[in-house]
Amino acid sequence: MPKIVRLNKRNWPKLLRRSELDTKSVMPRVRQILNRVKKEGDRALFQLELELDGSRLRSLEVSDEEIVDAYEEIGERKVRIIREAARIIERFHRKQLPKERRYKVSKGATVGVMIRPIPRVGIYVPGGRSGYPSTVLMTCIPARVAGVDEIYIATPPKNGRISPHVLVAADVVGVDGIFKLGGAQAIAAFAFGTRTVPKVDKIVGPGNVWVQAAKALLSTEVQVDFQAGPSEVMILADNSAKPEWVALEMLAQAEHDPCSASILLTPSPKLARSVKELVEQWMDNEVLVSSFSKYSRIVLTKSLEQAIGFANAYAPEHLVLMVRNPERWRTKIKHAGEVFLGHYSAVAAGDFVVGPSHVLPTGGQARVRSGLSVLDFLKFVPYQKLTREGLARLSRIVQALAEMESLPWHAKSVKERIA
Repeated sequence: MPKIVRLNKRNWPKLLRRSELDTKSVMPRVRQILNRVKKEGDRALFQLELELDGSRLRSLEVSDEEIVDAYEEIGERKVRIIREAARIIERFHRKQLPKERRYKVSKGATVGVMIRPIPRVGIYVPGGRSGYPSTVLMTCIPARVAGVDEIYIATPPKNGRISPHVLVAADVVGVDGIFKLGGAQAIAAFAFGTRTVPKVDKIVGPGNVWVQAAKALLSTEVQVDFQAGPSEVMILADNSAKPEWVALEMLAQAEHDPCSASILLTPSPKLARSVKELVEQWMDNEVLVSSFSKYSRIVLTKSLEQAIGFANAYAPEHLVLMVRNPERWRTKIKHAGEVFLGHYSAVAAGDFVVGPSHVLPTGGQARVRSGLSVLDFLKFVPYQKLTREGLARLSRIVQALAEMESLPWHAKSVKERIA
């Protein structure tokens, strides 16, 4: 059941805790899986899918026929919704594209930055109860906008089939291949490459503890994104917030995972009590009960200022400001995966369609990194062009620093050019 606690110096550290992915417990088994895939390739993948997912596959790759069937299965209305969501998400990510820049350092010395996409990307899409077409859109669209040449998806099959919603979403965004692979074996296939699955340059996407352990172990073999744990939402609310809306926002995040964290920070005891009663009244499954018995709670603060201070220390995945004048408080936010301003800015809208990717840092990682974006699929390659005059102007500094670092040939490589 939801707990109401009062924030103070003594319980501050305890309240900062949230679930962390315990990859240590699965590391030995994951290592075995990775080694099997590396040595045996496709053969290991077929066997592992049968052993771990219970799927006896005829082919690792989704066929064109399966994609055509998926369109018929979900119907035209759902296809239109997926396409509309894709267009909205793409508009946001196109605005994120950086521009190449070039400027003069001094007379005769020019520097600039070229922007180039990563050539080939593997994206992991979790299976879940019904599949996650939104994750396909939120990961593949920024990669496509960035200009990635080849985009491949791996997602776990159920009884040898992939969710038709996932297949249609993947086709809408134009992926180059979809593989019926889940867990650590999917990450291994992308990292090493097999006869069927291409080796990629970077792997991104959320996943369970097996996926995250595989990504950690293979991070020296292939570039990977960040480790993402159970979902988090932190709601800052004053007495202008409707208790029903706050309670619904907390329940919406808690239903993701038994270890999800749904936290309300408020200086209003009345709001705290009302939200507690509603959550208890509406809680209808074991996932919600588990979440609210572990890391989800209602926290009374002395003021919104104290709540902001705690939110910055917590660095939540999602931060919702259900307060008067949310723009004023937005400027005080330092660390969050994504911020939702005002009473109508539902996290669910951000999860599915508004624009920014819903692949966001959890576990306090928002202190040091951003969520998945176009920038994750780009390289920034600096260049410089010096004339003889430009090199001569800088030679004094170069030669002096070369001397400080006992690198005489560095100094000579400049000195001889301008002699």
